[in-house]
Amino acid sequence: MRVMAQIAMVMNLDKCIGCHTCSVTCKQTWTNRSGTEYVWFNNVETRPGQGYPRGYEDQDRWKGGWRLRGGRLVPRSGGRVRRLARLFANPELPMLDDYYQPWTYDYENLTNAPLGDDVPTAAPRSLIDGSPTSITWGPNWDDDLGGGPEHLAGDPVLRRVSQEVRLEYERSFMFYLPRICEHCLNPSCVAVCPSGAMYKRLEDGIVLVDQDRCRGWRMCVSGCPYKKVYFNHHSGKAEKCTLCYPRIEAGEPTVCSETCVGRLRYLGVMLYDADRVGEAAATAREEDLYPAQLDCFLSPDDPEVVAAAEAAGIPHDWISAARSSPVNALITRFQVALPLHPEYRTMPMVWYVPPLSPVVDALAGTGHDGEDADNLFGAIDALRIPLEYLAGLFTAGDTVPVERALCRLAAMRSHMRAINLGEEPDPAIAADVGMRPGEIEEMYRLLALAKYDERYVIPTAYASGAGHADATGGCSLDVPGGPGMSEEVFAGLGTSMGAAAEAFHASPLPAGGDDRRRGRFNLFGWDGRGRPDGLFPPRRGEAG
Repeated sequence: MRVMAQIAMVMNLDKCIGCHTCSVTCKQTWTNRSGTEYVWFNNVETRPGQGYPRGYEDQDRWKGGWRLRGGRLVPRSGGRVRRLARLFANPELPMLDDYYQPWTYDYENLTNAPLGDDVPTAAPRSLIDGSPTSITWGPNWDDDLGGGPEHLAGDPVLRRVSQEVRLEYERSFMFYLPRICEHCLNPSCVAVCPSGAMYKRLEDGIVLVDQDRCRGWRMCVSGCPYKKVYFNHHSGKAEKCTLCYPRIEAGEPTVCSETCVGRLRYLGVMLYDADRVGEAAATAREEDLYPAQLDCFLSPDDPEVVAAAEAAGIPHDWISAARSSPVNALITRFQVALPLHPEYRTMPMVWYVPPLSPVVDALAGTGHDGEDADNLFGAIDALRIPLEYLAGLFTAGDTVPVERALCRLAAMRSHMRAINLGEEPDPAIAADVGMRPGEIEEMYRLLALAKYDERYVIPTAYASGAGHADATGGCSLDVPGGPGMSEEVFAGLGTSMGAAAEAFHASPLPAGGDDRRRGRFNLFGWDGRGRPDGLFPPRRGEAG
């Protein structure tokens, strides 16, 4: 047993109202700069729908994640030889139009237009090259339009379910799905990176990009099945969600969690056996991947696990945090949280409580008691969100875990209704879903009443030097164009914010900027002739 710790997240989809506050605050914190105009580390999708980028779940097209070949895990994008052959021309790489053409408006025209009979307008302009553009797609273009015939046909998950389920969506309703990087236990983006710039931190499992080592090959973009790795066309580097690791190291929640209006996010520590991850990811049947990942998790109450964790260097406060972790409770104890697309075999660590609403209103509309346990359990199979669709999202098509999670949520509603009305709750309700009344009440508190400190149980950083390196070396993203670099800072560096209008394959070295990348050659501007300086490392004896 090789015990490791992982910071994980759970989102309760019943509470998401689609306000996009998490997206906006994440955008303003991490991607409010040149080269990241089209980048949303956090986005909220309306399901059913095509998502962002458009159709990202179609791995037959994008070749993201892993597949089994002869019982062995290999990236869907192919082995090293195949990836090397596609290094300069990768047809499986999403184009800018698959994300969307970022735009702004020509507001200056409103104030500077000459007098005339027509009212001046602020025409849209591309944030990439500054030219006039037409707005045809966006990161939440199908927002609140899930189930509409135009967007319904483009949902890759819906295409895999039966015709009967697809027809049911004519009377269905939408639900929201917030997405960030999954910070997987078995990340395919790390495996396919040619330069080794992508890495998974040992102390907390957060997947990051070493900006110094990144060469902009973008294999990580095509290798990530969730399409949560992006190419910064200004710096020539890959970027992705960092799980707000500076905040995590200080014991604080991510920005998206901190600002979530619905209080639907939970953060905590999971202990897992690293030796089981490869075997679990190589499980033959896709429907068995969810229980296989559950088997990787370890109980922080087990004395053997605690001893192995301490022997591995995991401090006591992290083990204590794992015991009180809301994420651990929702994933392993109550088993109401499910992983997003386990069939990608990346072992994702951002999990979701599936939406149960509006089952009560639907039952009440038929004249039945919407809070009665028998009625609720009987209605699970007839939900307006078909179980097959939720299973296609969270359990690789297996409806049993989804039905179990929804039944437990329904049992919680019925049990707590009796308590709130001063009635004696029926213990058979909890027994029917494999729980005890005390467990149901504990789950209710966590999902409905939990305060800040109960939803976010995050110990401070423990790795050698973690959380203190910034005092001398600075943040690895604290470079020209990095997060938080304002226009005034850019001006001091001799770089204009107008660089947003540069070409998509612009030079990765801003003028007057950080010289740590000097001496490297930008292949995107190479005409293929000669042997320019920086194309290859200097020979032994040559000057660097």
